[in-house]
Amino acid sequence: MFNFRRKEKKPHLDKIPNHIGIIMDGNGRWAKKRMQPRVMGHKAGMDALQEVTIKALQLGVKILTVYAFSTENWSRPESEVSFIMNLPVEFFDKYVPELNANNVRVQVIGDTKRLPEATLGALNRACETTKHNSGLILNFALNYGGRAEITEAVKMIAQEVLEANISPDDITEEVIANHLMTNHLPYLYRDPDLIIRTSGELRLSNFLPWQSAYSEFYFTPVLWPDFKGDELVKAIESYNERQRRFGGI
Repeated sequence: MFNFRRKEKKPHLDKIPNHIGIIMDGNGRWAKKRMQPRVMGHKAGMDALQEVTIKALQLGVKILTVYAFSTENWSRPESEVSFIMNLPVEFFDKYVPELNANNVRVQVIGDTKRLPEATLGALNRACETTKHNSGLILNFALNYGGRAEITEAVKMIAQEVLEANISPDDITEEVIANHLMTNHLPYLYRDPDLIIRTSGELRLSNFLPWQSAYSEFYFTPVLWPDFKGDELVKAIESYNERQRRFGGI
């Protein structure tokens, strides 16, 4: 008897992005589809993040930057914002032991001064607990906005010029990059190789505008809570089909 079963296609993953950025979109719509409050979508999204983080670690990704809360998200209903602000507390209490056991290092970018005390405390504990880990960096963009980041970088550089520490002619792309919030990331991997946005929206929404100058983009209609490890593999498969030229031929 012959076996005519089609062999499963193996994922084409020769090139693993060193740095992946994810715009985690669609939590509210996910909940609405299930006739649940929007906040339940954010809770489900938290579980998806844990699974995607572990999968990225297994694949060899070095940095995973996730857009958790933007500077514009404060305009959402107060009850929803309060729930979102409590998610880091719940996430880190629940998942940091596993992340730490898997050598994941937690870091954060964004204007953290505005965060509630409990949220900031949870972030600081997670960063402190995992600071000596050498594996994947899980980099939270929390109260982050790309234009605000660049504006602050310009202010710092302008102050250095005023104080005669540098001259205008000394200002290069590298100088600007060193004043951005991503300056704490390993130099070679600061800029994302791949940016993923879920939920079918086709825009950056103020996420890493400087750093994404030569990033590859992957847009999927999958809502974030449904974006699991297999969806990450699909995104990286798509990345493997690209030829990155960085402006060359």
